[in-house]
Amino acid sequence: MKKPRILVADDHPAILMAVCVLLEDSVGEVVGRVTDGQALLEAAQRLEPDIIFTDISMPKLNGLEATRALQRAVPQSKVIILTSHHEAAYTTLAFEAGARGYLLKRSSLHAELSQAVLHVMAGDHYIGLGVSTEQAFADEGETLRRYHL
Repeated sequence: MKKPRILVADDHPAILMAVCVLLEDSVGEVVGRVTDGQALLEAAQRLEPDIIFTDISMPKLNGLEATRALQRAVPQSKVIILTSHHEAAYTTLAFEAGARGYLLKRSSLHAELSQAVLHVMAGDHYIGLGVSTEQAFADEGETLRRYHL
């Protein structure tokens, strides 16, 4: 199986770099990195990645708004939210916007990044360790994967 092409968006340069290194190490090919939501939308249309990682809190266009726009602009790309927001309300909003996965930055990213990509590429939704899911995901036709370390 070929490695997925990945676009990463985060407004914190150190986190952006660390996530890209982890992804390149074992998950896929990082084809782009951006620091705001507007740049994310533009890069996604140009690069047409398989997977897009985005934070929720970003300048110019937040990750939830960007996810909605990405569903229209590059529907073949699958969005995974990578954020510090663990509350169920954010998880619900992310999936309603069209995200396929939701991970916390504070989790064990090395293990979770690869698991999330595998499950999302297989067509499943994925919720990472530590994410509150009360009322967050209730689509009977989908499979929910929660990874436990």
